[in-house]
Amino acid sequence: MIYVKRDPALIPEKVLKVAERAQTKLETLPVAERKKFIKMKSHVWRSFGRYLAKMSYGKCWYSESNDPQSFFDVDHFRPKNEAKRSDTEAENGYPWLAFSWENFRYSAGRSNRLNTDEATEDVVGKGSWFPLFPDSVKASWANRCEVEETPILLDPIVRQDVDLIEIDANGRACAGFSCVGATKHERVARSIEIYGLNLGNLVTARKRVIREINENYQTFMEIIDAGHDMQAIGRLMNQLRRATLPDAQYSLAARCTLAVLPQGAHLCAKPEDVPV
Repeated sequence: MIYVKRDPALIPEKVLKVAERAQTKLETLPVAERKKFIKMKSHVWRSFGRYLAKMSYGKCWYSESNDPQSFFDVDHFRPKNEAKRSDTEAENGYPWLAFSWENFRYSAGRSNRLNTDEATEDVVGKGSWFPLFPDSVKASWANRCEVEETPILLDPIVRQDVDLIEIDANGRACAGFSCVGATKHERVARSIEIYGLNLGNLVTARKRVIREINENYQTFMEIIDAGHDMQAIGRLMNQLRRATLPDAQYSLAARCTLAVLPQGAHLCAKPEDVPV
């Protein structure tokens, strides 16, 4: 999972206006007509996809996948129709957020849609999942207090949530060093499961990045020890730094790999290196 800093300036005014008109109409409809209206207006949230993609350099906000052969969706973080709380419990969703771009997340199909993990045969994918902790308040159409809820799923737009996840040496998503306490561990475990963050193709892709980082780091240290070829040192430093930039493939795997290597943290991208 990567942190995504949303930028409303990337969204054209006309796209926002269409969503605003749909929301205005939705507010006037009786309960029985809302679901049908939302379904008819699916083009509204789909029109945001390309602009959400720009905010994450074309990568899925959950899995960091940027596979050009994958289908990408505009996910409603809080589901618009039904909110599945557990295997046996489902409640009304958050229809008032159906056209709110702040509720949209750019997602690869396998993180967003229910599908089967070929290795374990478990069903993964967000679908209509939105579990809350037992003592959480629950928002409703009449009481839109969603900011007061305590969701279990990690949110890629919340820096503190993203910091709870790391990638281990085997390419698997896991709890990070700042993940302390049963509550946080539950959030990480459930998010990894529901978002499908350890599907085989993702782990394989991360392992490829980790292998490249380790090989480049080893070459870099050998050149440093030899004390010559400053141009090669510079090229390798830049290559390692680029691998940890937010627009790089599986940059979290690259950053976690460098972080545990001697002096590796110094080779990670700094804020001034981030592409604009």
